[in-house]
Amino acid sequence: MPSGGKTRILFLDALRGFAILGIILANFPEFSLWTFQESAEAAALDTWGTDSVVRFLQYVFVDGKFYTLFSLLFGIGFSIILRNAASRGADGMKIFYRRMAGLLVIGILHLLFLWSGDILMLYALMGMLLPPIRKLPSRKILLFAIILLVLPILSDGICLMLGVSLSAPLESAWWRCAEANGITHGNFGTYLRDASTYQEVFRFLKQGAIERMYEFVDAHRYFKVLGLFFIGYVLGREGILTEVAKVRPAIKKVATLGICAGLPLSVLYAWSATSGYPLGSLAHDVIYLLSVYPLAFGYGALFILLSTRRNPGGSGFATKALSYPGRMACTNYIMQSVFGIIIFYGIGFGLGAGVSLTVTELIALGVYSLQILLSMLWLKYFRFGPIEWVWRCFTYGKAFPLTLKKSQESQ
Repeated sequence: MPSGGKTRILFLDALRGFAILGIILANFPEFSLWTFQESAEAAALDTWGTDSVVRFLQYVFVDGKFYTLFSLLFGIGFSIILRNAASRGADGMKIFYRRMAGLLVIGILHLLFLWSGDILMLYALMGMLLPPIRKLPSRKILLFAIILLVLPILSDGICLMLGVSLSAPLESAWWRCAEANGITHGNFGTYLRDASTYQEVFRFLKQGAIERMYEFVDAHRYFKVLGLFFIGYVLGREGILTEVAKVRPAIKKVATLGICAGLPLSVLYAWSATSGYPLGSLAHDVIYLLSVYPLAFGYGALFILLSTRRNPGGSGFATKALSYPGRMACTNYIMQSVFGIIIFYGIGFGLGAGVSLTVTELIALGVYSLQILLSMLWLKYFRFGPIEWVWRCFTYGKAFPLTLKKSQESQ
């Protein structure tokens, strides 16, 4: 969700770009099909020892942290839309709901035609629940946010006691659809590598859409995303991120506490995830809550401190570099899927199911570096990313100029 307004906040764009970096590191192991390989197949790779370390570090530093940042930024974006609409005397709710409708279409198209791991559709649906809380006191919104973040643990605890699974019907529907399309447990990890036509890829995506619904329910992702939206909205509404100089001591506390508490607990989380939940799935849920969110908040706070240490709006080479992909985050998120298909699927270079996790993450870093360069080049001539431009035109019901004026290009 863009910062909006006539003057963009550089460090918010950069933080969004940083979140996009984490997202490609989290998602590419699935694109490379490494995640879907049997343990024996993964262990047979020459880089298994290195991969084990990379996998552990991924759980420590990446897993869950960057979608958390992206969700917070979404909530902040909601507050910015309302503020900008109010300054123009426009109907903020109409604008917001049109924006969510546009995002829903983008998410559905992404889910059905490019990648089964889409998050945009869920963002749009959960985003539509933001307006009812917009006038509540901040403390009450934060209380609701905490309840939402804790609800997955309570829900799993109740389900364990009753011996039921909320996601079981979706899991059954997923595998029925998979088998109807010739996808089985035996070929699941290699199907996309062996696909020689897009029609075959689309068959996988059909069952993958149901699998994604199963994952949302199984992980209670809707509770988590909405809770993070609420927190982000409060941060934006209270002007905390537009008055960085005034609240710098508080941001330092969040950075210190978030990293000091979240990092050691994230090590515990990584151990639990890579060891098959030895303390039980419910304990794993608790560790997730106490590790992922604090460390993600710590990341965000530390990033803001570093990027604004000389300039309240953000400065420095790294901040500027990250701001380019951040300004067109939706386009870059979708393009990461396109790159993943080209590199790893059979209709592209077909490297999937044969590339180690270590190499996969190096490829991800290479793709992201390319995205920085492409974003810089694109924004030299255009005001918005291509998807952002279409989305913005739909949201406001009018065509905006896409190309920059010569005076703007020279700035």
